[in-house]
Amino acid sequence: MIAFLLAQTIAITGATVFPVSGPKLENATVLIRDGRIAAVGTTVAVPQGATRIDASGKWVTPGLVDGAGQMGLREISAVQNTNEGQVQGNDVAASFNVLEGINPGSSLIRVTRIEGVTTTLATPGGALIWGQAALIDLDGATIEAMQVKAPAAMVVDLSEGSKSAGGGSRAGVAQRLRRVFNDALEYARRRNDYSRAQMQQLSASAADLEALLPVLRGQLPLIAVANRRSDIETALRIAREYNLHLILGGAAEGWMIPNEIAAAGVPVLVEPLDNIPSYDALGIRYENAALLGKGGVKVALMETATENTRDLRQQAGNAVANGMTWDQALRAVTLTPAEIFGVADRYGSLEAGRVANVVVWSGDPFEFSTGVEHVYIRGREIPLRSRQTELLERYRTLPPKY
Repeated sequence: MIAFLLAQTIAITGATVFPVSGPKLENATVLIRDGRIAAVGTTVAVPQGATRIDASGKWVTPGLVDGAGQMGLREISAVQNTNEGQVQGNDVAASFNVLEGINPGSSLIRVTRIEGVTTTLATPGGALIWGQAALIDLDGATIEAMQVKAPAAMVVDLSEGSKSAGGGSRAGVAQRLRRVFNDALEYARRRNDYSRAQMQQLSASAADLEALLPVLRGQLPLIAVANRRSDIETALRIAREYNLHLILGGAAEGWMIPNEIAAAGVPVLVEPLDNIPSYDALGIRYENAALLGKGGVKVALMETATENTRDLRQQAGNAVANGMTWDQALRAVTLTPAEIFGVADRYGSLEAGRVANVVVWSGDPFEFSTGVEHVYIRGREIPLRSRQTELLERYRTLPPKY
């Protein structure tokens, strides 16, 4: 049975196809074989025996990719024993990789993927250095089956949320982070001295310092959560000092300095439905994503609340309503996050050889009334069932009153 499923060939025919990496195709076919996209185009021959999906009048896109949240790591935020994304009591948790805490059976996975989201970043939480995030597909009975890339990034917090790690001051946070980075570099130079206890005490454990070395060598991206303009500028400054591969997370006031962010070549993960001011981001506005894009910044859209990751397409639709072009928004939830996390050779577009994460929509995916008709993850069709659909069916017809 497994061999049969792996060898299955599926042809989605007659659709309006948005490859993202190229122009849209009318009356086109997407051919899936062995979990990969075999061909995309208007003249694709459908092999004999292939399962045909008539998508006439439908829209086909890559599966959506969300670069935030704690999918598989959290069920109910207020119930601690359902949360796996944070190491308590350690504000420098660089060696913490969330991967083995992911629950493939999480009820939120089924809720999310039937809304067209097929890949997400599972991120740690914490104070200063949160740890290592993992990129996962939302299908598979095991962690190994779900894994796309782990680690996909190291995460640090330069927002107001990390002030306790800096003695209550943002300046203290920046100073603390630099000390940890410097100690990691010193540890790398003097491992033998460290093992013989012949050097001064360092600011983190050997495991955490070791885990930071790929970041300091530019081999692993660093997501810096920063919203206030001054915090964004601090992140850019530190990235220059240590030659880091920086990704900005949040960047609520990024619209104020798009040229500076673009000049640094730093991509940004933005939540476009945010516009409520706080002391962390008094200048927040709905147009943030559009203004960053117009300034030449590579922008990916995200939904940080894990229970609402299913709403990623609504984030994109609202970004369009506030100045992003439709094509920019589609790219920002497919190919751009794949590029940011270094997996664009496998994910984010509909091209031959790419992983077959494919969604068939009844129409424009950013319209509220549009429904999902088919979801494929790694070429496997996903049942459009979740806890919510089961509840709907259960209570659709109520028993008569007596």
